[in-house]
Amino acid sequence: MNIYSQSLEDLENYFISIGQKKFKAIQVYDWLYKKNVTSFDEMTNIKKEIIQKLKEDFVFEVPEIVKVQKGKDVCKYLFKFKDNQSVEAVLMFHDYGNSLCLSTQVGCNMDCAFCESGRRKKVRNLTAGEMVSQILLVQNDLKLRISHVVLMGIGEPFDNYDNVMKFINIINSDRGLALGARHITVSTCGIVPKIKAFASQKLQVNLAISLHAPDDNIRNKIMKISKAYPLNELMDTIKDYIKKTNRRVTFEYILLKGVNDSEECAYKLAKLLKGLNCYVNLIPYNETSHIEFKRSSEKTILRFYDILKKEKIGVTIRREFGGEISSACGQLRSNYEEEL
Repeated sequence: MNIYSQSLEDLENYFISIGQKKFKAIQVYDWLYKKNVTSFDEMTNIKKEIIQKLKEDFVFEVPEIVKVQKGKDVCKYLFKFKDNQSVEAVLMFHDYGNSLCLSTQVGCNMDCAFCESGRRKKVRNLTAGEMVSQILLVQNDLKLRISHVVLMGIGEPFDNYDNVMKFINIINSDRGLALGARHITVSTCGIVPKIKAFASQKLQVNLAISLHAPDDNIRNKIMKISKAYPLNELMDTIKDYIKKTNRRVTFEYILLKGVNDSEECAYKLAKLLKGLNCYVNLIPYNETSHIEFKRSSEKTILRFYDILKKEKIGVTIRREFGGEISSACGQLRSNYEEEL
């Protein structure tokens, strides 16, 4: 088993199962996440016979850093796992801290028409440890601390729900990476049953919804998930989520030229979201050579923004990172795999 996939409770149960005191789990976590060791032999306050048992039952498993692209205030990583599958993570340097956008799956089955990640289908889920290791490798490579984590890389987090929840448990634990829940954001394209399950957890973790259209007519054309969970069902679920958690929801909205960026779309979106504890994150589209969609003009983006503002909807335009590198999600992985 990968040691990085073990929650503190998992390790406590493990030590109890081998006839040891459960506090040894805290010792192991301290070595893993506070002292940042990469072998059991470095855990000098644990008896040798227990170290030997740990070696028999667990491994330190992290991917290889295959490629790094650096741009202004951004650093993009391509990782390769032992089965030769690859994913990406992107570190963005903000004035409020270092935010890592990481992947939750190898590929994605959601098949959103505009998304480079979804162009290459899901191969498998990532384990909790494979997600944790993305943070550890970036921290070690750049000698800095990740302060914010966003699950918006390759994959649909709620299509890998159990591993994602364990991952959140590990990084949020005071004994683990001690990342505050409000510094963690999970993005979903709208898997309604998992949003309901997530609401029942009553976490302080942020929820972002990849909306990208103000009605089913447009959303069905660009997001297949909308055919399984229509917009009215998704919005009812979001309203219940807000009521249950008292948390503000972010709606991600990529502006696609001639598709969802009209003034009519802006007014429809404002009507859809009126009265909700939410805000809209408008995202200028990163074009890729494989997909036909085009970026909306600066004038169109600003007009869309102004309409939402006028309609009293909280709105931001996402700051752009990585224009000089393979900035679209999944683009670095696609380019790498297609060169092989």
